[in-house]
Order: sequence, then structure tokens, then C-alpha cells
Amino acid sequence: MPNLMLLPKHIILVRHGESEGNKDPSAYTTTPDHKISLTEHGRAQARLAGSRLRDLISDNGSSHDWRVYFYVSPYERTRSTLREIGKSFSKKRVIGVREECRIREQDFGNFQVEERMRITKQTREKFGRFFYRFLEGFLESLWRDIDLNRLGNDPSQELNLIIISHGLASRVFLMKWFRWTVEQFEQLYNPGNCEIRVMELGPGGEYSLAIHHTDEELRGWGLSDEMIEDQKWRIKADRTNLHGHCKGYLNSFFDQELDSDEDIKEGDIVSDNEFEDVKEDIDSDNDYKDICVPNS
Repeated sequence: MPNLMLLPKHIILVRHGESEGNKDPSAYTTTPDHKISLTEHGRAQARLAGSRLRDLISDNGSSHDWRVYFYVSPYERTRSTLREIGKSFSKKRVIGVREECRIREQDFGNFQVEERMRITKQTREKFGRFFYRFLEGFLESLWRDIDLNRLGNDPSQELNLIIISHGLASRVFLMKWFRWTVEQFEQLYNPGNCEIRVMELGPGGEYSLAIHHTDEELRGWGLSDEMIEDQKWRIKADRTNLHGHCKGYLNSFFDQELDSDEDIKEGDIVSDNEFEDVKEDIDSDNDYKDICVPNS
């Protein structure tokens, strides 16, 4: 478990500002995705986000001994968002920045044919955004950075991590962090341009979205009542007791919750003999064999 003294007070996810592609999807047909730039409105959104982030982290100026560390996607629109956000932070407040390719946007190719992209995105919606692409590795690296203090932060200073990324990557990050199921992930909505989602550290060493955000906000993102209750529990949760809390998600995997062994009906238990009977029936079914044996 990471040293509690080194844990950042906030881990903040920020989606990039409005891009030329957000404004006009045909921009992707002439410009590679990673080179899509911000609009003027997007840059203004980013500057406003920087001001809001500073107020949040400094507790509107009442907190003085704090620092920030940035992770940023390598895309032009995220790097430009960082530059505008950075205008709200003096050099002494920023202890570092890292370009992180694992929080980049979902890749659709170099240049995008508009009609093909429309069909591809429709297919993605049917297939499911989670299974269409999966973000790997970044969360584990983040924990190692914190645990080994690779960020170089003085433990006496309040550390805040700001991750400037994309809508889908932000959702996957939250899913992996809070161990949401794929079904729960698919209910979530992308954040808006320069929308800020704040994970704040509770006294027990666990992070929660419910410290900074209201129930209404969380519900607007697509969190179910069960997920919101989990976030509220995490506010005062002891990190060492998280495993016991997993019981709250049992209903996502089982049809019913059994309070004791006596609740299990004898008819629901399959004996070894019954299993062998079923296996023999399957083995004697020629149609089954025809289906299961692939063509050579």
C-alpha cells in the first residue's frame, strides 16, 4: 500500500477544451487526429478551467503549501489545454509534467473518411465502448510513481495530480480505479470539454468523487444510486478494509444474496452423478459434435 504521507490530496481528471473536431467532425478527414487543435472557445475554456483548478486546490487561497503535477495526453488538443491551464499556476507550484501516451484518445486511423467514421462509431456503440478499446497500464504506473515518490514531492507539501486527457480515457480511468463493472462503465457519459472530475482523499486513505461533487452531478454522469452510495462510503473508508466492502457489488454478479447455508435449496445443488448424466447426454449428441468441432 502506498505511503499515506505521499498520497495526493486530489487526483483530478480534465477533458481537453473544445477542438476543431468537436466543432466540425469533417476536420478529421483532412487533419490527423493527434494534430486536431483547439478552437478559440476551447482555449478560453481551458483558461477558465485553470482558474477553477487553482481555486479548488488552494481552497480559494486559504491553503498555501501545495504543489501540482501534470500528466497529459500527447495530442495537440490536450497539450494546448495544458498550456492554457498552466497560465494559472506559477512555476514554484508545478513540480513536474509528464506526457503519457497511455491516456491518449481512441485511435481510428491517420485520416478519417467521414461516412466510414459514422458507421464505425455506430458499430462501437453496439459493440460497447469498453470492449472496443481498453486503456492499459497507466493506473499501475501511477501507483508506483506515488509509492516510490518518483514525482519528487516534499511530503510536507500537499500534492495534487491533474490528468489532462480525453472523454473515453477518463471514463476508463475511473472504472479501473473504482473497480466498476463493464455494465456500469457503459452507463457513464463522457465529460464535457474542460469538465473537471475530482477524486479527493478521505481521512482513511481512500478517494471519493462524492467529497467534491453532489449526488445530482454524479447521477448526471451516469452513476447509479448504488455507485453513488459506494462513493459516499469511500469518504471515510479505511483503505485496508476495501476488500470487505466488495460485498456491495455482489448483486451485479449473482441473482440473489444468500444469508446463510440454510437458504440454499437442495434442488439448486448439482451432484457429481447428475453432472456425469448431463455430460453423457452431450457426448452422445451428434449435433453437438458437429457444432463444436471446427472445420480444418
